[in-house]
Amino acid sequence: MSTNKNFLRASVAPSLSVPPFPAAPSLSLTAALGDQLSRLYTLVQKSAHVFGSPLGPVAHEGRDYQLPRFVYFGPHTSEESVRLAFLGSFESRDLRPTLALLHLVEGLALEPSLGQSLHLAFYPLIDLLGHLHVVQDRALRSAAWTYPAPPEINLLAQDAKHRAYHGFVRIETAPADEVITLRLRGPHINKDETEFISSEETDPYPVRFESWPDQKVLDGPLSLGDDLLFRPFEITLRVPGNWPLENYSRAVSSVLKRFIVRYRSFLAYGQHL
Repeated sequence: MSTNKNFLRASVAPSLSVPPFPAAPSLSLTAALGDQLSRLYTLVQKSAHVFGSPLGPVAHEGRDYQLPRFVYFGPHTSEESVRLAFLGSFESRDLRPTLALLHLVEGLALEPSLGQSLHLAFYPLIDLLGHLHVVQDRALRSAAWTYPAPPEINLLAQDAKHRAYHGFVRIETAPADEVITLRLRGPHINKDETEFISSEETDPYPVRFESWPDQKVLDGPLSLGDDLLFRPFEITLRVPGNWPLENYSRAVSSVLKRFIVRYRSFLAYGQHL
């Protein structure tokens, strides 16, 4: 239960050294989560660019909970900066997306110049009530973000309308696959999607690209449609479920770091995606 309390209250654990990966292979995912959070909360206490900022309340049966969130403001960030949201663990029984995103946040705290002029928000554990065993067996990954929706999704939808994100990145696990799948959706996706993200960002991992630039979206943040200030793009990064945790986290961190750098470079040259 200490892991859940740390997650909800964003408490600070004693200082620990930061290893290259979220957890040793021998640790369970729940233990790995507690270990990773302890390091990250300690690290962001000293960071001028990464902050632990829970989102809430998530109301359920008369009780309020806080949805874990980390916010990164890169050097030279302003109110006009591009805003991206990263979403993980729509299924509480699979914490690998959570651990991978926490590892990425850790990297940004250690190397803040990576996302210069960008405003990034990380929601590493969407299925909060499932993780706390308050509610079980929900299909949050395929849920529409229009009202009514599960409490966490309602809260994320309100936040998306308020913050007007330019793009969303979803991390998911593909149980029966051998390669990473990158799905791109939204009005900014060209027929040649390599302008947006290419093999340069995914090398050396095997990747299958999928894109539907004009398809009507019925799930996830893009389902908000005209309720948003403008139409954002969405990337879904699906990682094979049979990959060891270390490889899983390494792949997510590597691909997304290079995506951030590529996107920042496009902005610097005035090429809006």
